[in-house]
Amino acid sequence: MTLTMSIPALLFPAISLTMLAYNARYLAIAGLIRQLHKEYLTSPSKNTGLQIKNLRKRLWLIRNMQAIAIVSFLTSVITMFLLYVEENSLANLLFGISLFALMISLFLSFIEVQISTKALSIRLDRIEENN
Repeated sequence: MTLTMSIPALLFPAISLTMLAYNARYLAIAGLIRQLHKEYLTSPSKNTGLQIKNLRKRLWLIRNMQAIAIVSFLTSVITMFLLYVEENSLANLLFGISLFALMISLFLSFIEVQISTKALSIRLDRIEENN
């Protein structure tokens, strides 16, 4: 397969939208952390401590998702530059790295969504227990 300039350019909107989604998740987590911090200061509990631990893990995942997505974006841009200067073999290698980085970022996103869903399920279970 011949790598042309348009192929890595296809990743631009995909990576940009992915990074927007990651940023929205980050902002949501930041809001939850601030809310839990206030809750913990007024009435510390083991449950709040466990939630904070869960959010710390999710925050770590989101940070790494964003960093790896940025690597994917950069390698895609470098691939286009290498195609421009006709360094096709190096461009092919970097494009593969770009795709691999995007896959890793999406995999981390999948893990973060699973953790988030589990945390919500636990919270719903506690609400149902109180009713």
